[in-house]
Amino acid sequence: MTTEAPMKAPTIFSSELAARFDKLVALYPARRSALIPMLLYAQDEQGYVTDAAIEEIARRIGITPLDVRNVLSYYSLLRTKPVGKYHVQVCTNISCMLRGGQELFEHCKEHLGIGHKETTPDGVFSLEEVECIGACSWAPAVQVNYDFHDNLTADAMDAVLDQYRKQAGK
Repeated sequence: MTTEAPMKAPTIFSSELAARFDKLVALYPARRSALIPMLLYAQDEQGYVTDAAIEEIARRIGITPLDVRNVLSYYSLLRTKPVGKYHVQVCTNISCMLRGGQELFEHCKEHLGIGHKETTPDGVFSLEEVECIGACSWAPAVQVNYDFHDNLTADAMDAVLDQYRKQAGK
């Protein structure tokens, strides 16, 4: 009789992230509760949530890939396609709209030379109009990756974009 350890299923993620996933699913009473953190971590590692990531996360949690896709499609922070190094999300929901959010989005389109859900040719920026980023009191607001920028004007937005461009070295 051998005492070999059971084989672990292969993973597409780094060993560090796979171990983190193992801890996450054990942390929650319902494995499904780990879904959103797992999607965010997968996206951080891969740049976006790939079909292979969806399959593996579904297997790890014990749900169908369709269940994963249903959650994935609901959140604007989660992406299924590559985006720029800096993903600019401009809120145009009611509070931001009333304080210039739509004009700010149009300004970003002009400044970056791209439209909704497009990426600049150099891959530095992608732009998306979103419904709400939860910063209504500080409208108009923009989220770049995980950073919030609020009470923006066109000039202030240009300064924000220039800052990120410098960070990208472009």
